[in-house]
Amino acid sequence: MFSIAALVPSPPMLVPELCGRVPVSGSDPDDPTLVLRAAALDAAATLAATADRWIVVGVGSHDRSYGSATRGTFRGFGADVVVGLGPVGEQPVPADAQLPLPVLIAGWLREQVAPGISVRARLFAAESSPADCAAAGAALRAELDSAPDPCAVLVVADGAATLTVKAPGYLDERAPAVQHDLDAALRAGSRAGLAALVPDLCAALLVDGRAAYQVLGGLFAADSADPRVRTLYQGAPYGVGYDVSVWQPGDRTVTSDE
Repeated sequence: MFSIAALVPSPPMLVPELCGRVPVSGSDPDDPTLVLRAAALDAAATLAATADRWIVVGVGSHDRSYGSATRGTFRGFGADVVVGLGPVGEQPVPADAQLPLPVLIAGWLREQVAPGISVRARLFAAESSPADCAAAGAALRAELDSAPDPCAVLVVADGAATLTVKAPGYLDERAPAVQHDLDAALRAGSRAGLAALVPDLCAALLVDGRAAYQVLGGLFAADSADPRVRTLYQGAPYGVGYDVSVWQPGDRTVTSDE
């Protein structure tokens, strides 16, 4: 039975070793990387406290699924940190140096908060239509609801990467308004707001998580009301829109202050 979803972004800096050092006691509590990392770990821990079965949703160059034996490395991002979607078996598969970032981030979060569980991942093609994304989310919901045990979904997705001149995609003057609307939809759990994301515009603004956001919306399509959302983090400290939140079926929105 589907019970909960969490949304996290995919910046490699979530992994301490990729930042050049592991944080120690007394680190600056206002460091945006530390704040974002703590929020992502909080969201993942909430999933772990609710369900032992997770499905990871992200965006890739094409549709693809990954089983719990999948292992990858962050070597291409600066450190050979190996992570997996499940515990290491007696004959572990080699770590894939080309594993997509959403799967790597999901593997890292799993190892931090629930190293004993196994999860699966599904990536959806970046060019998937809003209708196809919504249908995929609804089908995933039906699949999870058919199981007797609690099931969780971890969505790994980023917003616009064109919000400032220092952003990966530089500044696009259209990006702040689009990100503002996306942020509002995510805070409110607005299924209509997520469905309204325009693929061509999102692609131009490097909203790489667009398809995953719309799968997330489809996950709650069968409910009578928008989901309850607890927002743990929302911001763009490096010119990329990031959101960390926990989503549950319900009839009201919960903010991080409640």
